[in-house]
Amino acid sequence: MQRKWFQYWFNSPYYHILYSQRNDEEAEFLIDNLTAYLRPAAESRILDIACGRGRHAIYLQKKGFDVTGIDLSEQSIKYAKQFEQKHLHFFVHDMRKLGYINYYDIALNMFTSFGYFDTEKEHVNALKSFRKSIKDDGTLVIDYFNTQKIIKNLTQRETKSVEGIEFDIHKYVSDGKIIKNIDFEHKSKHFAFEERVQAFSKSDFERMLEKSGLAIKAVFGNYALEEFDETKSDRLILVCKKI
Repeated sequence: MQRKWFQYWFNSPYYHILYSQRNDEEAEFLIDNLTAYLRPAAESRILDIACGRGRHAIYLQKKGFDVTGIDLSEQSIKYAKQFEQKHLHFFVHDMRKLGYINYYDIALNMFTSFGYFDTEKEHVNALKSFRKSIKDDGTLVIDYFNTQKIIKNLTQRETKSVEGIEFDIHKYVSDGKIIKNIDFEHKSKHFAFEERVQAFSKSDFERMLEKSGLAIKAVFGNYALEEFDETKSDRLILVCKKI
């Protein structure tokens, strides 16, 4: 089976170099606001789906929750495992095939860690897997970019210099996907990676979630959990429950 773009790119050390400036304060701000809104009981079980290097999961555990982080990237999980302790665990795992059933109080899918697959069916299967993993009264939270604003403000070409590497980035929309081509030279070698994320709108999520047996209970447009506005909001944050 052919490996997908995300299996190459998220496992590459260059992915972490390019995005090394990602903001922990911003992640903690979102978690503070979400936990204040959801009010989970102490020691609630929380699943962080596509956890990356674990910044949300680590902070959630510090707040007293029992947290499991999963990600397809072996490199990210290897990094995250150094923070493991009694109530914090990390595993290499595919979000489409979650093992736990009716186990978690909350499942989180943060920072546009969705929309990577080729077909709607695969996305619905992933959402069904998320649904299975939470208890009957559990909550799923998806944090996606606001596609409409992203497309409207797309910078087609930019160069980012990080740790002495010049990343040449080309973004465009094609076939319902927002695509980012990333080219650079390092140690006299040329590298080319890409990111392909589905341009899902709120109505796309409504349709897919319904097919998955989930319903949206609240929608927010930023990490302060303010109202969602399709033209102005930075994020599309969906709080979902089992139907």
